[in-house]
Amino acid sequence: MSLYSALTTSVAGLGAQSTAMQNISGNIANTSTNGFKRVDTAFVDLVSNQTADKNKQTSGSVLANSRQTNTVAGSVDSSQTTTHMSISGDGYFVVYDKIGEIDGKPIFDGTPLYTRRGDFTQDEDGYFVNEAGYYLAVIELDEATGNPVSSVPEPTTFEEGFMAAEATTTLTYTGNLPAVPTTSDSSGSMLTPGTGYTVDPTSASLGGTGVVQAQDEVQFLSQSISGGAITAYVANGESASVQLRWAKVVEGDPSIPTEDTWNLFYKSDSTATGTATKWTNVEQDYTFDSTGAMTSPTSNVTVTAMTIDGVDLGNIILDHGGNGDGITAYATTSGIANMNLSQDGAAAGEQTSLSIDDNGYVIANYSNGKSSSLAEVILASFDGDNYLARASGGAFRATEDSGLAILGATGSIRGSSLESSNVDIADEFSKMIISQQAYSANTRVLSTARDMLSEVMQIIR
Repeated sequence: MSLYSALTTSVAGLGAQSTAMQNISGNIANTSTNGFKRVDTAFVDLVSNQTADKNKQTSGSVLANSRQTNTVAGSVDSSQTTTHMSISGDGYFVVYDKIGEIDGKPIFDGTPLYTRRGDFTQDEDGYFVNEAGYYLAVIELDEATGNPVSSVPEPTTFEEGFMAAEATTTLTYTGNLPAVPTTSDSSGSMLTPGTGYTVDPTSASLGGTGVVQAQDEVQFLSQSISGGAITAYVANGESASVQLRWAKVVEGDPSIPTEDTWNLFYKSDSTATGTATKWTNVEQDYTFDSTGAMTSPTSNVTVTAMTIDGVDLGNIILDHGGNGDGITAYATTSGIANMNLSQDGAAAGEQTSLSIDDNGYVIANYSNGKSSSLAEVILASFDGDNYLARASGGAFRATEDSGLAILGATGSIRGSSLESSNVDIADEFSKMIISQQAYSANTRVLSTARDMLSEVMQIIR
């Protein structure tokens, strides 16, 4: 009887709208949950009967299914916590659930879970754990070589480390020398030093001795310009201050032609007195044509056995740019301009913090300003994302329909950020109003069908 069908259909409609309201309420409740994926409701019609007569087709009942939105990303917000991270594009963090402890160490469930929730911080044991209590799985790297220790991501503890000192091997040095240097000595040339010089500090290739005695330092400083200073290191962590100066030793003459020539010096003994050597020439003539372009050297310069105040730095490479053209001599009258002076060594350092970079590496930062990669965060993907089974805390389990996890997703990791829930409050309220109206309408159908049946019962009486 059609009235009975109307009753059962209305009851099904009430159930379907109740399911929709349940999903809506869960979405709204998790608006502020990091990495949460909303659950939409898909309504499916059920055919009550089928006949060959097209004029006798009847509307059927309804079924409500939950529809996942795992592939819909939430907005990404920056975070002040350096171990927080988010995923741009496809992928999930691989995590494990803690099921107990042995001797104070966590024991993990052997089945990995997957999540987009990236609010990870270190616990007291050094593991990365998110606010839902899941432990991040990573691939540990050999700190010396940077190569993976294994191919399977697993929870790893990161303890405070120490970085050994690194010896300086290269000084990277670029900049522009003034074509007409302004010095306190008006001659501006080391080729014809003033009264008081006992040595010619120009390089051996120009007939000089290549050193400045302590007693001649005042004159030397008056005819040279500062080239900057930097701290260099030896393997045991001992340091030395490398102080540099430039002196123009040949004034070029385009009519001959000759080129401008400069020499570079470093202070080798800051305590030297009398005739002892205080500044040492690197023994390289830097020549420049009339346009200010460097014509020699054409490659890096090696300073042999550089020793400063008794600290033996060994052979030091002066890197003046990839083609040796990082030093110019354009028409400026100030000191060396656009100077870039850096070195590749470091003192020993203690670990100060951990962070996640935008390449997905766990980075240890040290007090000496250096950093090293400790592990790589691996993302997993699935062929059937929306068929993953939900677990508490914004995690998912692989199912037969989702397929097995594929390590190495195409998504990228962004450090110091978090993915928000993909719930849109305005959209959920709109769906809630529609669901409420549909629910109310189903109750009206139910009560109307009841009244109609009551009329039939009255006829029988």
